[in-house]
Amino acid sequence: MSHTYEELKHKTVAELREIAKSIEHEAVKGASQMNKDHVLKALCTALGIEMHAHHEVVGIDKTAIKTRIHALKKKRDEILASQDRAELSGVLRQIHALKRQIRRATV
Repeated sequence: MSHTYEELKHKTVAELREIAKSIEHEAVKGASQMNKDHVLKALCTALGIEMHAHHEVVGIDKTAIKTRIHALKKKRDEILASQDRAELSGVLRQIHALKRQIRRATV
């Protein structure tokens, strides 16, 4: 039976220990003595499941936005080197807005 990290995370310690009994792997040995965090980590290791959720960016072109951020960071560095701080706040605002756009599109 295939399990996901989210599915395992919401199970009780007793249920996790039952799953561990059916698996023969070095990581789950002694699972009956482990607390939930340790059993969960051992099960993920034994089953080859990653212990964190992957987030996806949906609805925007992330690479294009990242390219614009990199260009703005170069411009920011040039402004800082030239000691002309008049346009600095505008560039920082643009960087901040683009980063927020990426975070809002992350699912």
